[in-house]
Amino acid sequence: MTNKAMKEGVNRLPFQTSFFYGWLMVAVSGMGIFFSGPGQTFSNSVFIESYLLDFNMSQTSLSFIYSIATLTSGVLLFFIGRLVDRFGRRLMMTMAALMLGLACFFNSFITGPIMLFFGFFMIRYFGQGSMTLIPNTLVSQWFIKYRGRALSFAGLGGLIGAASFPPLINWLIEDYGWQQTWRILGIILIVFFMPMALYLVRNRPEDVGLLPDGVKEERIPQNGEPPLITERSWTLSEATRTRAFWFILVCGAIPAMINTGITFQIFSILGEKSVSRMETAFVLSLIPLVSFSCSLLSGFIVERVKVHRMLSLTFAISIATPLLLIYAHSYSVVIVFAIAWGIAQGFMNIPMGIIWPNYYGRQHLGSIQSVTHAAGVIGSALGPIQFGWAYDQFGSYTGVLVFSSFIWAMGAALAFFAAPPQLKKR
Repeated sequence: MTNKAMKEGVNRLPFQTSFFYGWLMVAVSGMGIFFSGPGQTFSNSVFIESYLLDFNMSQTSLSFIYSIATLTSGVLLFFIGRLVDRFGRRLMMTMAALMLGLACFFNSFITGPIMLFFGFFMIRYFGQGSMTLIPNTLVSQWFIKYRGRALSFAGLGGLIGAASFPPLINWLIEDYGWQQTWRILGIILIVFFMPMALYLVRNRPEDVGLLPDGVKEERIPQNGEPPLITERSWTLSEATRTRAFWFILVCGAIPAMINTGITFQIFSILGEKSVSRMETAFVLSLIPLVSFSCSLLSGFIVERVKVHRMLSLTFAISIATPLLLIYAHSYSVVIVFAIAWGIAQGFMNIPMGIIWPNYYGRQHLGSIQSVTHAAGVIGSALGPIQFGWAYDQFGSYTGVLVFSSFIWAMGAALAFFAAPPQLKKR
C-alpha cells in the first residue's frame, strides 16, 4: 500500500454511522482506558504478595523498585506526548496497546529485582501512562461543547477496569499462578484491543470532514478560511508561564500519590485489620462502582460550573478518606471508606481531565497533557515509597494517612485559586 493510499485510508471513516462518529471515539477511548488496567496500581497490588514470597523482598524494597520504575516512566512520558502530536492518536494508541501486551509477557518471565524494575517500568509507561494519556486527548479532539459528558463516558472504562481487574487477577493467580496471569493479559491486549484501535480510531473530526460535537455545516472551511468553531490554543511554553498550569499540575500529582500509595498497600493495610484478601479485592471493586454514577453526573455538572471550583470541592471531600481508613476497625467502616473514596474519585476524575483542554485548547494538547500526566505518574511513584517506608519504620500506616489528609487540604486550596488563564495577544 502506498503512502498516499494509507493517508487516504486514515482521512475517511471506516464505515458510516447514524450518529456522530465522535461517540464511537468515546467508546474506543473508554476501552483503551479499560485496557490500561494491567499497568495500573489496582492490578499490580494483587501481584505484590506473590513477588514478596518468590523474590524474598521487603515491603520497602519492593515499593522502592515500583516507585523508581514509575518515576522513570513519568519523566519519559513527555516523548509520548510529542509523538502523539506528530503521528496522531490512531498510530500511537495502536502501538501503545502492542507494547503494553508485550510488557505483560515480559512480566511473566521476571526472576528477580532487576527484571522486576524493567517490568514495572514498561507496564507503567505503556499502561498507566500512554494508554490513559492518548484516549483522553482523543476525546478532547472530538468534543468541545460536550467535552465534559464525553470524558465522563470514556472514563467509565477506567472505573469498570478498576472494578474488574483486581478480582479477576486474584482469581487467575490462585488458579493459574502469577506468571500465566500476565501472559493471559498480554494475549487479550494484542488480540482484542490493538486491532480495534488500528481500525476504528481517527485523529480529529476535521480529518474526516466533520466538526467537533457533531456540529452540522454545509461544508468544512478550506485552507485559508476562518474555522467555523474557534478555540484558542496555547503552546506548552505559553501554558507553563501561567499560574493555573502549575497549581493544577500539583493537583494532578496529589491524588496520584495518595491513591496509589493506599492502593499499593491496601492488602497490607486492611490485612492488619483482619480483612481477608478476597474481601479487600471486593473493596477495590466497590470503589469504582460507586464512582460510576458520580463520574457520569460530574461530566454534566462540569459543563455548567467553574471547573476549578468543582475540583477544589472534590479535594475537600477527599480529606476524610485517609482518616476513615485509620478508624476502619470493623468491616462496616471499611465499606464506608470505600464508598467515600469512590464518591471523591468519581467527582474528581472528570474535572482533572477536562481542565487542560478547556484552559489550553486542542492543538498542542498532546505535549501539554504529557507533561501534566507525567506529574501524575511521578506522584504515583512517590506514594508507595512513603507508605512502605512508614510501615517499615513505625510498624503502622497511621502517620502517613494523617499526612495524606493535610496534602488533600493543600490541593483544595490550590485548585480554588487556579482560575482560567488569559492568552495574551501576540
